[in-house]
Amino acid sequence: MTRATTVRAVLAVAVLLVSVYITLTMSPRLGLDLQGGTRMVLQAKDSATVEADRETTDRTLEVLRQRVDSLGVAEPVLTRSGEDRIIVELPDVQDPRQAAAVIGRTAQLSFHEVLGAAPPGTDTAPETGEKRLILPDEQGTRLDLGPVRLSGAGVKDATAFFEAQQAVGWTVKLDFHKDAGKDWTKLTGEAACHPAGDERRRVAIVLDEKVISSPQVDPSVGCQAGLPSGGTQITGSFTAKEARDLALLIKGGALPVPVEIVEQRTVGPTLGAAAIDASAQAALIGAAATALFITFVYRLFGALAAVALAAYGVISYAALVGLGVTLTLPGLAGFVLAIGMAVDANVLVFERAREECQDRPTRSLRSALTTGFQKAFSAVADSNITTLLAAGLLFFLGSGPVKGFGVTLAIGVIASMFSALVIARALTEIAAGSRFVSDYRGVNGIARPGSVRTWLTRKDPQLFRKPVQWLVISTVLVAVAVAGIVVRGVDLGVEFTGGRLVEYSTSRPVDVETARSTLADAGFGDAEITTAGDGDISVRTGKLDNDGEHALRTALATEGGETTKVRDELIGPSLGDELRRNALIALGVAVLVQLAYLAVRFRWTFAVGSVVAMVHDVIIVVGAFAWLGRPVDGIFLAALLTVIGYSVNDSVVVFDRVRELWAGNRKTPLATIARRAVLQTVPRTVNTGMGALFILVALAVLGGDSLADFALALLIGIVVGTWSSVFTAVPGALVLEHTTTAPPPVPGKSSRRARAPRRDPLDNGARV
Repeated sequence: MTRATTVRAVLAVAVLLVSVYITLTMSPRLGLDLQGGTRMVLQAKDSATVEADRETTDRTLEVLRQRVDSLGVAEPVLTRSGEDRIIVELPDVQDPRQAAAVIGRTAQLSFHEVLGAAPPGTDTAPETGEKRLILPDEQGTRLDLGPVRLSGAGVKDATAFFEAQQAVGWTVKLDFHKDAGKDWTKLTGEAACHPAGDERRRVAIVLDEKVISSPQVDPSVGCQAGLPSGGTQITGSFTAKEARDLALLIKGGALPVPVEIVEQRTVGPTLGAAAIDASAQAALIGAAATALFITFVYRLFGALAAVALAAYGVISYAALVGLGVTLTLPGLAGFVLAIGMAVDANVLVFERAREECQDRPTRSLRSALTTGFQKAFSAVADSNITTLLAAGLLFFLGSGPVKGFGVTLAIGVIASMFSALVIARALTEIAAGSRFVSDYRGVNGIARPGSVRTWLTRKDPQLFRKPVQWLVISTVLVAVAVAGIVVRGVDLGVEFTGGRLVEYSTSRPVDVETARSTLADAGFGDAEITTAGDGDISVRTGKLDNDGEHALRTALATEGGETTKVRDELIGPSLGDELRRNALIALGVAVLVQLAYLAVRFRWTFAVGSVVAMVHDVIIVVGAFAWLGRPVDGIFLAALLTVIGYSVNDSVVVFDRVRELWAGNRKTPLATIARRAVLQTVPRTVNTGMGALFILVALAVLGGDSLADFALALLIGIVVGTWSSVFTAVPGALVLEHTTTAPPPVPGKSSRRARAPRRDPLDNGARV
């Protein structure tokens, strides 16, 4: 065993031990869509006097944090997003109405002197004509209130308690800060100068322009003496809940600016648990099928790659847990998907090693394997970088769960490269050093060509004699997809259009027509009713607040019995416009970034061919969803950007081989070089695609409605991407080369071009 192999083995063991330790000692951080709960996005709105900037939003965040902590929610999460948005995550909260009522109120508490009772119809001062603050008290008497003498910011603490001795019931006790206490003493001292029973002896406590209490100053308090500065009590025939909510609002303080709920998602705990179980089953079944497949194709070395695949799963999971990444449903899907993509690097290496053994049958197995790793590195690096670019776009331009998918995908790509280039390489190099493995070619799985390669070598199909014909077929496919987009339209989800989507589970079966009729009678005639998984009812409406949703659920319960909310998504129209705009920006940036990267790494004609194939794939996937009537939402966007990465990945592998072959055969026509490159890379394309298909089929069958569309989009994308990398990208590059490249010099004639130093026509100087 060489020193390099020893270093790889030691490094692999060290990383695995650390990963196993993290896996056994740390618990994953589950997102609300997996553990159940409510997620709100609040947007701070400009007021007349305060601008909703970053500093104001931070102050608002701290006020909200105090309120949420007082709600008693286990492990709430509050974070600022951008300049003026706050994300609030409340685990286990299934009815967001109470939480929204508490955290969304401005709670502008103020203390006023009472100038007297206001005559009916009076709202201006008789002396100056200025508008006065006229508010009814607890009994409905209109009070003429003076200016604010003390604000809620002066309150240090507020607690609710039951006052039994004086038979006043539930009371809210206020403790003031030092300076505010002096203002309170002064205010009550001035009120005490008026006779008992006079309206002016009262102090009005106002919350959000509503008098919640207006007590008389006790007759024992002398004029200008006032009440003690430490605090006071608010009485007002409160119930226990009203007193606690009032104390919570006062203690939390006043929000610097009003806030608006622009997004709200609620997921039932049963749906989250089902999603975890489905993802775990899909991961186990898909990974087992992938491992069996690569073991069947590559025998011993395939079995070692399967061991490295298991190590990849442990490492990537430990990285997610160790970094504190929140696992969401799309994130789990990304984790499962990355298992299928993790075999790509191993397949590339093994196919290159097979070629080395086929070209030079007498060379040692270890030498062929080393050469395979060296020659495959460029394609492995390029293909993984393109996937990382897609993951980066998901993180920076996506929102909510889509960001989690981007993080999970990026970690999965990095972990897969480590498992392939370090763990799998160490295992296969150790095995290759064995005389038994080296001598028995049928055991190692590398020394003999595979069935796909053998069949292609025997048939030798002439693929690119007329490349335009392939482009015509691709154009027809794109036209069919565009027709679906035009004729059927794209069903944008509420995430992009705004509105509300609620899914209910009923104790008694309710068909769509009955549910539609019942909700129409209740005033929800514009609601779109469809069925979801396991007989659930899905309701999609326009603008609908939490009280409206409660009324909708109550109406549905008349037919369905006990009605449980499984999933609830509310998106404000402004946020929907923003998400739709960001989705288009993400797709546009993805095209430009991939084009720029490929132009640097390859010849510009190859870059254009790859990007054309990528756009071809995107249009076909969107068109397929239009024809099928499936919704296009944020999860679909994550799948689409993943398809972009996969499509470019396939094209990169093909063009990397074209570049290599043309560098060694400069006089051979490019069409011939391209045909050879495609035929040599087809085994890799087929084997890698099969690995991903096993995973995606498992997700589509076991993942339920929440993951079925995601898996379907990727299944279509992988099939179309495999086609386009061969029959769109390569013919497109050949057509561009034919129209832009000058004809070669005539043999036998001297020219400066003919005497120029020879240079790889596909090499622009870039190196991995």
